[in-house]
Amino acid sequence: MEGSKNMNGIILYKSKYGATKKYAEWLSEETGFEMLETSKAKISDVQKYDIIVLGGGIYASGIAGLDFLRKNIELLCDKKIIVFCVGASPYEEKAFNEIRNHNMKDKLSSIPCYYCRGGWDMDAMTFVDRNLCKMLRKAVAKKNPSECEVWEMALMAAGDEKCDWTDRVYLEPIIEEIDRQM
Repeated sequence: MEGSKNMNGIILYKSKYGATKKYAEWLSEETGFEMLETSKAKISDVQKYDIIVLGGGIYASGIAGLDFLRKNIELLCDKKIIVFCVGASPYEEKAFNEIRNHNMKDKLSSIPCYYCRGGWDMDAMTFVDRNLCKMLRKAVAKKNPSECEVWEMALMAAGDEKCDWTDRVYLEPIIEEIDRQM
């Protein structure tokens, strides 16, 4: 982590409920990188950096904010890019690989991607997200628990409780990757 101070990099993020923003802030503290929401990012400004870290929440198997990279990858091909995604489920290799393979295709396939666990707060969710989660829980509740995926068990365990699983420990492999890129 010491070696990552004062590097020429930026952290782009898209956060719907705050966990990704929290990770971006922590990463900014650790690295000294500026941080910026993807919705406010201009490619001409982002091109000034050697290292670009992009973080986004996972929604319906997609990584939020990744469209910025997809749209601009040709202009960033000489940059060192790292992606992290944030989800409510505990890390499970098979599920993460599915997310990675679904999102990091074609010209994004060689970009390192990492997982950070986020949070769960039904009260903070939009009406649509809250209802989708309720419908999903009803469907999962009908399954035999022995046939449930890790994320399904986590969904059921969280229930309506507010949960915050964010932890700086998830940033360690990302910081190691930044140090390797230097």
